[in-house]
Amino acid sequence: MTAIEIATATTPTPPASASRRRGLLRRLVDSKKALTGLILLALFALLALLAPVLAPGDPSLINSTGSQTPSAAHWLGTTAKGQDVLALTLWGARSSLFVGFTVGLVATVVAIVVGLASAYFGRVVDDALTLVTNIFLLLPGLPLLIILAAFLPPGTSTVILVLVVTGWAGSARVLRAQAKSIRGKDFVAAAVVTGERPLRIMFREILPNMASVVMTTLLGCVIFGIGAQAGLEFLGLGDSSVVSWGTNLYWASNDGALMTGTWWAFVPSGLCIALVAFAIALVNYAVDEITNPRLRNRRARRERRG
Repeated sequence: MTAIEIATATTPTPPASASRRRGLLRRLVDSKKALTGLILLALFALLALLAPVLAPGDPSLINSTGSQTPSAAHWLGTTAKGQDVLALTLWGARSSLFVGFTVGLVATVVAIVVGLASAYFGRVVDDALTLVTNIFLLLPGLPLLIILAAFLPPGTSTVILVLVVTGWAGSARVLRAQAKSIRGKDFVAAAVVTGERPLRIMFREILPNMASVVMTTLLGCVIFGIGAQAGLEFLGLGDSSVVSWGTNLYWASNDGALMTGTWWAFVPSGLCIALVAFAIALVNYAVDEITNPRLRNRRARRERRG
């Protein structure tokens, strides 16, 4: 037999990634934590999509009525400029969720590419990519965010770019470590021996076996994106003309809502940010609980006691 035939014959079959992913999704739906988080996220997504129907018109239009407490006419009251807080909150969800999930997706893709390339090719490529990753990790995050946001033209695309640039490195390091451990498996070695292309090996052999890590990375990046966008805009470094939860907090602060006690101007947007982060954290914890043997065993022991 040739070396290729021997390697093919003796190498164990790679894990059934498709069935594993289906099992993960099924267990996620069965998890109370994940189900609660997914329902909350679906509710926010639905409200964001229906914002033009539930609150038609321009929510940022200034009204001479001034600040009003919550009432039948304005369920969440109005700002010092007479803007309906409910409309601002609903429309703000569109921008905040879009930026958060876009940042999460793009940062995760960058981290996957860097992590896989570093783990698979090794040597010079690994050294170069690890050096770049470490440089971004060593740079202070908040000052870098502020500097980039201050010197680039304001806009949603600028916020996304700044957050992706500052948010991919930590995830790339985690994914590199995971990919490196899978790189040494027998089924990957068999694919190399049989002459499979590097890209196919990375994305068809290695990546599917990192599904749980990729999912937790994505969820973490989404939380980072939503929180960091709100932080930048609260500091006045975003586009203040765009309605988002962060700009709602910025204008509430500018109008002295904290000083005057008009809590309805800032609580709804702040609460929405906290609830979305809580929902994503629930899903993230459920993924950890399902894929981490220690957490899974601990959960099984609790269920037996119950």
